[in-house]
Amino acid sequence: MIFGAAVWSVTGTPLSHRNLVITPPGEPQITVDNLEVAQFIYLLLNNQNIRHIIDTITTKVVLILGRFTSERKKILDAIRDELRKRDYMPVLFDFDKPSNKTTFETVSTLAHMARFVIAYLTDAKSVLQELQGVVPSNPSVPIQPVLLNSQTEPGMFDFFRMYPWVLKTHFYEDQDELMAALAEKVIGPEEAKATGQTGR
Repeated sequence: MIFGAAVWSVTGTPLSHRNLVITPPGEPQITVDNLEVAQFIYLLLNNQNIRHIIDTITTKVVLILGRFTSERKKILDAIRDELRKRDYMPVLFDFDKPSNKTTFETVSTLAHMARFVIAYLTDAKSVLQELQGVVPSNPSVPIQPVLLNSQTEPGMFDFFRMYPWVLKTHFYEDQDELMAALAEKVIGPEEAKATGQTGR
């Protein structure tokens, strides 16, 4: 049993992590096989603030994927500002630099926590690579592609069409038109998909 123990900054490795009891005597036993997981699960079960933070993350965070060139940054900032006005917590991930394994894993982790994802495909490069790590493993996270109407969807984007949580690409004319349509054409469809109110 480790209930009631203080195990911060422990050095070394325990002989065994198996069957660690995280509940007090007299209550139904909950056991885990990892000390760090034991700490997290205990906090999750007994700390209202932790539960509130997790609930907030999974219902409010919106991951925005894009390539933040100076030309496109204004549009992505405008999307972020509009999301803030609607009580979301936008998280922007900038692919201006080449992706690597760490970037790939970070994006996947953020996507698992997100309410939905906006994939800004205009001048897309690394965005498509990151979507390969996001789309197949997150069926409960809607993905809304957004693309300037003077461009076409990248050829390999057909791969993502087999996943019903990837929504139809929204094409926009300019920033003003995109902002005017954001609620109806981007946020609305993603919220409907997230709550199961609509099909593809």
